[in-house]
Amino acid sequence: MNATRNVIIDCDPGIDDSLALLLALKSPDLNVVGITTVCGNVPPEIGAQNALKVLALADRLDIPVYVGANRPLRVPYTSAQDTHGDDGLGNSEWPAVTKVGPAKGAVNFIVETLTAEPQTSILALGPLTNIAEALNRDVSLFEQVDQFTLMGGSYKSHGNCSPVAEYNFWCDPDAAAQVFAKLPVPIQMVGLDVTREIVLTPSLLAYMQDVNPELGAFIKKITQFYFDFHWQQERVIGCVINDPLAVAVMSQPDLLSGFGAYTTVVTDGVARGQSIVDDHQFWQRPANTQVMTTVDVAGFWQLFLKRVLGATDPDLTRVLRQLKVLPCD
Repeated sequence: MNATRNVIIDCDPGIDDSLALLLALKSPDLNVVGITTVCGNVPPEIGAQNALKVLALADRLDIPVYVGANRPLRVPYTSAQDTHGDDGLGNSEWPAVTKVGPAKGAVNFIVETLTAEPQTSILALGPLTNIAEALNRDVSLFEQVDQFTLMGGSYKSHGNCSPVAEYNFWCDPDAAAQVFAKLPVPIQMVGLDVTREIVLTPSLLAYMQDVNPELGAFIKKITQFYFDFHWQQERVIGCVINDPLAVAVMSQPDLLSGFGAYTTVVTDGVARGQSIVDDHQFWQRPANTQVMTTVDVAGFWQLFLKRVLGATDPDLTRVLRQLKVLPCD
């Protein structure tokens, strides 16, 4: 197992962000030192409350939550509540957490944490507004970051909010462009090319409920809205869960593979939010990104189901073979 890695999770919970948080909290090789929220799937105040709901489920309300940017750097804010529900959790009306509350100052928290512990890793699961603002304060703070992994963008897959753009980059294209231009460490880009391979199906959901009734009930409650959206919009039976894959690869790097390239993001016009990967070195610029292109789907589900739901073999292997996630002998 990898050594324990301290990590800040910057996110916009969000259904799949919430599943990603569960995976991170239940991964012994990741030490979540704080959660920061940004305007994205939902406004940051709603996202912060959703983060607290997940922390309560995991019995980890000791982890601080900070509210961040409530608008993109330049463009008007457009949430994804049509995809995630007004409450960000599929209109599940999951009980609010009242024991503790979020604090303000997400960017201050990022800056102060990197000042004190420069090698802290960052998982960015939403629009990159908070990260861009922290970079604009002091780029040098990011020079020793151990790992910077984001869920966002797309290499060759089509977009999910325009023909070419993934939502996180489209929501705040200027922040994304600044992060790719300024970040002094390589970016691990977990984009739609690989996350679209991670589909939570009705059969997998039923297995989750059987293995862990409490968490299975939560996951069923928040994903039903997501299931309906994916069927109506993309004819997917189940739902794509993007963000947990970014958590998984920070914990288990061999789940994904890709290549290094220079990447930038379009900030306006019809291609707003498109990630442009210079895979033929046309610009002759140094690679700033590790672009993920291939995913071990079975490996991901084994990791997620074991850690989040407590699934064990031989049942886990048997079920994944029945569902054709693992090849049969």
